[in-house]
Amino acid sequence: MNRAQANRAACLLVRGFLAMTTFVAVAHTNRGAGEEPVFVDHSLLIAPDYPCTWPSEPFPRFAIVHARTIGPESAFNVDTLLIDGNTGTQLDVPPHSVARPELNREKSGPLGLAYTDTIEPWQFGGEACVVDVRTLLDQAPKGVSPLVTSEHVVAFEQQHRPVRFGDVVLFRSDYSDTYYRPLPEGRRFIADVLDRKAPGYPDPDPDCMELLGKRGVLTLGTDSASMGPLPDLAEPTHYAGLKHGMIWTEGATNLKALPSTGAFYCLLGPKHAGGPYGEGRAFSIVGGDLPQRLIEACKNKRAIDLSPTLSPNMPLTSPGIGTGNHRQAYLKIDFLYSEYLDMWHHGHLMDAMTGTHLVPPAYALPPDSAPVAYAPEVRGWLEEYEQRYGPRGVSSLTTEKVPLEWTCGEARVIDVRSLVGSTPPTRWPVSPEITVEQVQAYEEKTGPLRKGDVVIFQTGYNDGKLLPSPDGSALWQAPLAGKAEGWPAPGPDVVVYLKEKGIRCIASDAPDLGGVDPRRALMTYWALGSRDMVGVEFLVNVDTIPQEAYFLFAAIKVRDCHGGPGRAIVLH
Repeated sequence: MNRAQANRAACLLVRGFLAMTTFVAVAHTNRGAGEEPVFVDHSLLIAPDYPCTWPSEPFPRFAIVHARTIGPESAFNVDTLLIDGNTGTQLDVPPHSVARPELNREKSGPLGLAYTDTIEPWQFGGEACVVDVRTLLDQAPKGVSPLVTSEHVVAFEQQHRPVRFGDVVLFRSDYSDTYYRPLPEGRRFIADVLDRKAPGYPDPDPDCMELLGKRGVLTLGTDSASMGPLPDLAEPTHYAGLKHGMIWTEGATNLKALPSTGAFYCLLGPKHAGGPYGEGRAFSIVGGDLPQRLIEACKNKRAIDLSPTLSPNMPLTSPGIGTGNHRQAYLKIDFLYSEYLDMWHHGHLMDAMTGTHLVPPAYALPPDSAPVAYAPEVRGWLEEYEQRYGPRGVSSLTTEKVPLEWTCGEARVIDVRSLVGSTPPTRWPVSPEITVEQVQAYEEKTGPLRKGDVVIFQTGYNDGKLLPSPDGSALWQAPLAGKAEGWPAPGPDVVVYLKEKGIRCIASDAPDLGGVDPRRALMTYWALGSRDMVGVEFLVNVDTIPQEAYFLFAAIKVRDCHGGPGRAIVLH
């Protein structure tokens, strides 16, 4: 081979190498395009035998009370929760450290009013930027937190890209993955650190927060028990971030399942009035085109909140039919006063179906095939149901076992407001029934329902009747007592039809999916549960959902729970 031939061969070799490099780069860039999205749970399990609450006195311990179980007194499993915002995977918002403006204190400002019920829903999500700080795990004296510094963020930026507005910066140390265990082993998660028996959890220092604030980052997360380094930097770090309007996840887990960038991450939780923090459900979506679509929606502030604010003066739980059949009213429980913030830390005693909530299959179905000692009237309803719709079935699918992807999907809003006023007073108490024909008419107009869609029935009921006491009786009490028409609700025929279309989740902006007739309501819930379908009840603002929008709902991850408060939003 002469020199010219050698040069030509070398050029071809270089071209081939460059072509292969370009192919690999393009393939890497397009990785995930066309793939099905995967939902990843980043939430700690909440249960009495786990270290899910802050262990210091006087913070209340989490409790779940199975107030009623399926049997002669109840056709449903009914739970009551005692929970405060520092439970499990949780959300912090500015009033945790920023004082209200009227207090005129050094740390006062408008963000002192940015409670969990006023944070805009776009801020809950964004592109996950996972800062790997695993080298810090246990690298400190007992009772002391290893510090995540600005250098860790800069190193991430040098390897990937600068962090910016719209990102959710997540600090991954694998702390919760390693130490969140059932008690007594689980004392290592928080209690042993506070007792100076074990090294602290890694956390950012104030300078790191300042850097992120200057970058425009407004949402963070950590898989440590708190965003506050021990023993003496917890408050300085909190204030350094919260004064910029940041919110963040504490107690995330399973961050190892995320790529360094590119995934959509969010935290959703109940919308407590005046809450400086709140229990939540964190999850991410990886793969396909969906993550980028949702990231862009959050970045451009295209989000709508569909959940009502939870407050003791609002009619958020059913009073039932007849004396003694009411659900647990929503109560605020003050337990620790902060003089500087002039604010009580507080928890809540509430029914598991308070405000916007999940209806899992186990709500209306027994866990096994053992005979159920239903009341005679209910036994008659069951016989009638099974003759028409098949076996009632059994289920142990409680809230924590319901896959996150079941309660998220393309929003398909079916307007059934035409049913309002369609029943004569002589038939009350009754709810106008949403029919298969109405669903089919919607499909003829907008296109067929698709597998994975979330069907939302727009009744307009909650928007018109969810009022503070004493006017709140119009929501539940009047229709249940037969003094007003009930809210529109789907019957079991609609449930059967939607299951055939591949629908997993049915939602409504009415108090529930059952309606006021107990016989028909029970049949609807039996139909849902026996077909492994779930409900999301008690939405608001459904009339503001645009034609193309993605529905996101997540219930707090409580073990053995037959309901589950949460928050619903749409991104568009």
